[in-house]
Amino acid sequence: MTGLSVTCRGLVYIYRLEGYDVVALSGVDLDIAPGESVALLGPSGSGKSTLLSLLAGLLPPSAGRVSVGEHDLARATPAQLQQLRATDVGVVLQGASRNLLPYLTAEQNVRFAQRGVPGDRRRQLPDPREVLATVGLSGRGRNRQRPQRLSPGERQRLALAVGLAARPGLLLADEPTSQLDSHARDEVLLALDAVRRAGTTVVVVTHDPDVGRRMGRTVTIRDGRVGAEGRRGEDYAVVGRDGTVHLPQDALRLLPPGSLVGVEPQADGTVLLVPARSPVMSQMLEDMQ
Repeated sequence: MTGLSVTCRGLVYIYRLEGYDVVALSGVDLDIAPGESVALLGPSGSGKSTLLSLLAGLLPPSAGRVSVGEHDLARATPAQLQQLRATDVGVVLQGASRNLLPYLTAEQNVRFAQRGVPGDRRRQLPDPREVLATVGLSGRGRNRQRPQRLSPGERQRLALAVGLAARPGLLLADEPTSQLDSHARDEVLLALDAVRRAGTTVVVVTHDPDVGRRMGRTVTIRDGRVGAEGRRGEDYAVVGRDGTVHLPQDALRLLPPGSLVGVEPQADGTVLLVPARSPVMSQMLEDMQ
């Protein structure tokens, strides 16, 4: 399966809580190329898991557009979304056990996940043992083990294999390394890299910056928007369509919310942010010297 692209434009999601509207996402613009490996970072409540659920078609957008490959998720029917998850989009929920049937072996779990694929396409799917090999679960009879007999890292890799059972073009994984020790975490990350190298687009939600650095690209969600991106070890602020910019934490220590800032374009194409000299700002700068 060739990797699928992801496109979000002005994506909004609002839900009701105790009689009030809560804006979980407030205008997300995001492009993910086929075959990319992306980590969604951000504090709890920032909207990253909500964004993942929207990409999976598990939640309907309140406004804006979201597409996966040629599929317009905002216009798709529930039946079409269910078919999409059975064929083109693999979803791995947080917590390995939520993705697995405890009474089936590893191989049977993968085979069961393939049952939702239409008959003509099912004949083209890989053997479950091949899927297990992709995530490093071949050999030592692990394909015949039930989930509870596997280590935590192996169970999480089995959950990835279930998400890959239909050979999807997009794999979405919510906190696939949470509650794992460093060895098990590295096993899962190696499995995700193998999935990417096989051509599948990979998007994971994580709170762990170390996991983010192991992915090809990081996207930080802040207050329901894309606040920053990281590529090849470099972090960048992202200018929103409305001109808003989320400054990195280091800059916020110099420019706290409410600061007045002059924006001065430079001859070399760069932009200089010049804070207005207020008594509070002057004292902060003196304290840092």
